[in-house]
Amino acid sequence: MQRIRKIYFASGNAHKRDEMQRLILDGVQVVLPKDEGIAFDPVEDGQSFIENALIKARCLYDIVKAPVLADDSGLVVDALDGRPGIHTARYGCSEGHVLTSQEQYTLLLKEMEGVEDRSARFVSACVLMLSGDRIYIVQETVEGSIALSPMGVHGFGYDPVFLVEDTGLTASQLSDEEKDRHSHRGRAMRRIDALLHREMDNEAL
Repeated sequence: MQRIRKIYFASGNAHKRDEMQRLILDGVQVVLPKDEGIAFDPVEDGQSFIENALIKARCLYDIVKAPVLADDSGLVVDALDGRPGIHTARYGCSEGHVLTSQEQYTLLLKEMEGVEDRSARFVSACVLMLSGDRIYIVQETVEGSIALSPMGVHGFGYDPVFLVEDTGLTASQLSDEEKDRHSHRGRAMRRIDALLHREMDNEAL
């Protein structure tokens, strides 16, 4: 296998791409399909984060026939029986009506009004697909709770309302460096990064 210089990220989310670029092995460029004019809109009908990440990885790999990274992540709230869960990105949306991130976390806060148990976690399932038969899967979490109101200006998605365990701050109040250290994707990508290091080391032999 040739040395990995570029990896396709199975997403259309530039915020996530930037996060992945910070976290991945130095010297590896993370590219969105749309960056190269590739149409990519898989049907994410899996029943878990891992299933959806695999769907995205396989769909993009079938197109590019090159190393692919996929992530499926979401917010799991205990008091809401695990919602939004795998539907986090589409939470509150309906056909023809798409909510902004602010509208989504405002809806979440409304559902959590008066709820004492505010425990929650972010989950990230990452898939590294190096060939049709060589697939690595990592799933990680970061524990926390739902804030009473949004705080912070960094991050994206539900970050303003997620209090990160042991920090006393929402994910939106953390710097990029702090978020990468604590986050679900940061934890998952450190494992993916170790796998890429091993791949590079094997190539050097």
